[in-house]
Amino acid sequence: MSNENENKDEAKKARDFLREEIDKDLAEGRYKDVITRFPPEPNAYLTIGHTKAICINFGIAEEFGGQYNLRFDDTNPAKEEQEYVDAIKEDIRWLGFEWGEHEYYASDYFPQLYEWAVALIEKGLAYVDDQTADEIRENRGTLKDPGKDSPYRERSIEENLDLFARMKAGKFSDGAKVLRAKIDMASSNINLRDPVMYRILHMEHHRAGNEWCIYPIYDWAHGQSDSLEGVTHSMCSHEFINNRPLYDWYIEKLGIFPSRQIEFARGNITYTALSKRYDRQLIEEGHADGWDDPRLYTLRGLRRRGCPPEAIRRFWTEVGIARRPNNIDISLLEFCIRDQLNKTATRRMGVLNPLKVVIENYPEGESEELQAINNPEDESAGTRAVPFSRELYIERDDFMEDPPRKFFRLAPGREVRLRYAYFITCTEVIKDDNGEIVELRCTYDPATRGGNAPDGRKVKATMHWVSAQHAVEAEVRLYDRLFKVENPLKAPEGGTWTDNLNPDSLQVLNPCYLEPSLASTEPGSSCQFERLGYFCADSKDHTAQKPVFNRTVTLRDSWARAQKQQQKK
Repeated sequence: MSNENENKDEAKKARDFLREEIDKDLAEGRYKDVITRFPPEPNAYLTIGHTKAICINFGIAEEFGGQYNLRFDDTNPAKEEQEYVDAIKEDIRWLGFEWGEHEYYASDYFPQLYEWAVALIEKGLAYVDDQTADEIRENRGTLKDPGKDSPYRERSIEENLDLFARMKAGKFSDGAKVLRAKIDMASSNINLRDPVMYRILHMEHHRAGNEWCIYPIYDWAHGQSDSLEGVTHSMCSHEFINNRPLYDWYIEKLGIFPSRQIEFARGNITYTALSKRYDRQLIEEGHADGWDDPRLYTLRGLRRRGCPPEAIRRFWTEVGIARRPNNIDISLLEFCIRDQLNKTATRRMGVLNPLKVVIENYPEGESEELQAINNPEDESAGTRAVPFSRELYIERDDFMEDPPRKFFRLAPGREVRLRYAYFITCTEVIKDDNGEIVELRCTYDPATRGGNAPDGRKVKATMHWVSAQHAVEAEVRLYDRLFKVENPLKAPEGGTWTDNLNPDSLQVLNPCYLEPSLASTEPGSSCQFERLGYFCADSKDHTAQKPVFNRTVTLRDSWARAQKQQQKK
């Protein structure tokens, strides 16, 4: 009975205000079904910020047994391309959503939108304006002062119909005229001060070709597209709250299906700049290597870095849905990534900062295979064979010639365990002419095969290693946060926001040495380098001949620990 009560409590917590509003609409008979949509503009690649809206709209539709649409609001041929359409579809499928036959485009509605614009003109609710864009902006007014009526606002219905038809026929140059809704230039909501509905743009559309030379403004096409698709609940981020009265005005005056818009808070994440405008600037100025740079929080960048889609979906579930803007600690996303990869990623051994070890009492020219666990969280993953030989590589950080009291790893005269292998003891340190350590001489205890001593003696450290004879040489890229401050868009005094970039956001290590099984890793596949972190075979540069691995996330939140230490200093 207690489990049943706990389940009820969890269900109650999950009923956020969006679901409560939908429950109410269905109970009152406002809508029979739930139809939602995600309406991206195909002018850039998706970021993790977009996935909040995707998870909400698609996830809620699934939960209510409804339908979700993918609609591209492709109303601006100057910035939109088929490349972005294809990329957005690929990214959404990667997240785990499939929309089936419900793929739509605002451009397919251009004929209907034009007819509705004519209908508003015929009702005296829209007019053609000859003012320039600057004049319209100047006469729009401010938050305190009302706008000024256009000198063309009282044109007759007949003249407006004629001019609008000639606009469509290509009789005027770009920017010569626009069509505006006639609402209220004194409205306290600036969006209702005779907003522009159509502009003239003699430019080929990626989908409609050269059929049109007038294109609808986003705010004119958006709500009507929802209506045409029978979308019941248009759930969007909070910045669209002031647009809602305009969408409702259009729907009311046209007498068409009334979609309901409900706003939720954007998900701002610390140490990130999620706007595609800022991402574009970072790319153009050379701070990032394209939209798939693993330091960016585009979905393409996250995928290339090795972030599993399940972690992103869980992240937004953990965050929840709020009405007011919030700032989410990026450590939560990193936790979700670690937790997912801990369950699914195979374990492998790799040495990133190699130091050579020669086991002097191991037979020269011989080697053996030892059994290593693939994933301690998943027994079905089984084991693998790892080669062992006389010469090995260990991490340079795992040895100190004169160790402090709490350093338990390898040191002269000290015995440690090599994971899955043997106990070894350091007997000699070899240095070059500059005094740098270049090699360690050690002995091993053959009786400790598998990493356990039959006499029961214990060691305080277990280290990973790679057989030098069998090692695969690789490049490893250590990615860290792109910015060094929580709010990167807040420029430091006397500087710009890009001054907040973290100069150590990428470190390239080469050569690194990996166990041989990693040579056959497929691009995009994830694994854990034991004791080091989670890594992903790079989707662009990785080959069997030249393996390249990207660090997805560390095993622990080293950033938070380093920040606390810095604050103490």
